[in-house]
Amino acid sequence: MTIDHYENFPVASILLPPRLRRPVELIYRFARSADDFADEGDRTDEERLMLLASYGDELRMIERGERSRLPLFQELGEVVKQHNLPIPLFQDLLSAFTQDVTKKRYADYGEVLDYCRRSASPVGRLLLVLFGAATAQNLRNSDNICSSLQVINFLQDVAIDYRNGRIYLPQDELARFGVEERLLATGKVNDAWRNFMTFQVNRTRRILLEGAPLGRALKGRIGLEMRMIIAGGDRILSKIAGVRYNVLRHRPVLRAYDWPLLLLRTLTLK
Repeated sequence: MTIDHYENFPVASILLPPRLRRPVELIYRFARSADDFADEGDRTDEERLMLLASYGDELRMIERGERSRLPLFQELGEVVKQHNLPIPLFQDLLSAFTQDVTKKRYADYGEVLDYCRRSASPVGRLLLVLFGAATAQNLRNSDNICSSLQVINFLQDVAIDYRNGRIYLPQDELARFGVEERLLATGKVNDAWRNFMTFQVNRTRRILLEGAPLGRALKGRIGLEMRMIIAGGDRILSKIAGVRYNVLRHRPVLRAYDWPLLLLRTLTLK
């Protein structure tokens, strides 16, 4: 569950049926590489946008039935055709990563959720199409899970994102709780920050658990994988509270000793 920027998602886990591991791996490779265009290295913003635009060109080639010269898109095109994966979901991912280059603050929770709708929910929806389980209810539950996992990542990475010039936390809620941006620079938390983070953790856990029925709706190894993801997200929220919300100095992550607890939670999750 801990791989690059998608650590709150599984990546071609051994729990998945073998026939689906390669398609899942390709979806994540597309997402990770595009995300890296927006975040990694010393490129200028113009260079980042050009690279992301080139991925958009490749997706349009797949839509037209043309063969790419890039191995990733050659394989991705075959998977898209074989499983009838919606290209707009890949385009949504690109739009979110493009936004990362140009947008550094989020006015309210609605803006944060809109970003999550494009940066995380498409992954869950693509997986449901792969699994042949893209019912309306499953899609709603998946969106709740994926948005929650994205927000959990924001809560984990407040300090990292701030160093990169971004704050994904709702500006109006920061103001409502009396949290000033300079607190992120100092790394010294106070009661206002803890109250703000308590609110964020509680809301995120509620939305995560609203999507939890998906773990039972999906059968077999896929359902087990989904329950493990939900349990992992819930565990990280508990770890955030466990460091008294001081994520500015302590980044909560899953450790080896967490896995027995996750397995137990997976077996009991409703």
